[in-house]
Amino acid sequence: MTHRKIFLLVILMATGLLFGCSNTASDEAASGRTVIRINIDPMARNLALTEDLARQFEKETSASIEIIRGPSDATERLAQYMNYVGAKSADIDIYQVDVIWPATLADHLIDLTEAFAPEKDEFFPAIVENNTIGGKLVCVPWFADAGVLYYRDDLLKKYDLPVPETYDDLTTIAAAVQEKVRAEGNADFWGYVWQGKAYEGLTCNALEWQKAEGGGTIVEHDGTVNVNNPAVSSALKRAAGWVGTISPPGVLTYQEDEARNLFQSGNAAFMRNWPYAWALGQSPESNIRGKFAMAPLPGGPGGRASALGGWQLGVSKYSKNPDLATKFVMLLTSAEAQKRRALEASMLPTRTGLYDDAELIEAMPFLPAMKAAFLNATPRPARQSGTRYNQLSSQYFRTVHRILSKQIEADEALKQLEESLPAIMGSGN
Repeated sequence: MTHRKIFLLVILMATGLLFGCSNTASDEAASGRTVIRINIDPMARNLALTEDLARQFEKETSASIEIIRGPSDATERLAQYMNYVGAKSADIDIYQVDVIWPATLADHLIDLTEAFAPEKDEFFPAIVENNTIGGKLVCVPWFADAGVLYYRDDLLKKYDLPVPETYDDLTTIAAAVQEKVRAEGNADFWGYVWQGKAYEGLTCNALEWQKAEGGGTIVEHDGTVNVNNPAVSSALKRAAGWVGTISPPGVLTYQEDEARNLFQSGNAAFMRNWPYAWALGQSPESNIRGKFAMAPLPGGPGGRASALGGWQLGVSKYSKNPDLATKFVMLLTSAEAQKRRALEASMLPTRTGLYDDAELIEAMPFLPAMKAAFLNATPRPARQSGTRYNQLSSQYFRTVHRILSKQIEADEALKQLEESLPAIMGSGN
């Protein structure tokens, strides 16, 4: 390439960069509208509903809403967020925040206490408390989640089998259904699918197994690490035994949608997932429409346990338009918007009053049970570990994954985990 061409290329690149940097300002100046960017997960129904509400907001205000699709993997998305806030970037005005992230992101989000004071009591108290860091409401509850068990109601009736009450029951019943369906010619059928990839979803699954078996909650409320005991070992050994027997070997790479796709194709008897899968499974194109139901996750000596999930919305401290961004958050989390999200996407409301809505209960018969689940769900130890939660959870799910993939014996792995977690907890909050 000649020096002249290089010079021209540099000029073009510089011009492009300059235009790129000032594009938003130019657009705002030209249109008279203020651009508000929201980073949310790429799940199709979530995107579609948010886009519809964005168009509504644009008609009512001077804003132009731009939706940024974040990574589907929650661990990757948090890393992306940390890059934004670490640079004090104004590129994102609103973040979709996992239930475990408020403490991590608190210093980078504005206080929404005053804006939401009139409506604060309408939300689940536990989630509001979770989102209140240092006396500041840094996130508003958007939609709630808790782990649930999906099952092929038609197959259990056909084979006269009960809904499992314990994980031992689940192991036995899933194996029985799998054997019977395969004997009828479907060699691709499996008994149970779940989220086994080494990511945050595995922390949720393993916490449910651990708590139900009576093994505690990773880090107790007083900060005590609780992972190395016979109950945890037993729970993880049982789960490792599922892989390749009632669960496909590939389950160790599954996130939520991989599990849902197999279940929705008609090739699994049971599935652990979040409530969002209900509407997709009942869609016209689903192979299992009208053939499945939902129940609480199985229990054990420690009772039933369901990981508390859910997503919040927080406004960036570095936003140039925090007031307008806050107004959009108010619309997205309004009772009307939450009801629509529940009806169209099975995303459960964070406003308690909607759980008594007759139209919602008719569309989602499991709603009253979910209200009880949210009032008694098992939180992950995010408040105990503060800004170190992501590091703690990563250590936990990587250890669990090594056990499930039979790279290490459970007892040895849990001993190592017990030794490593206090150092993480003690490295600062």
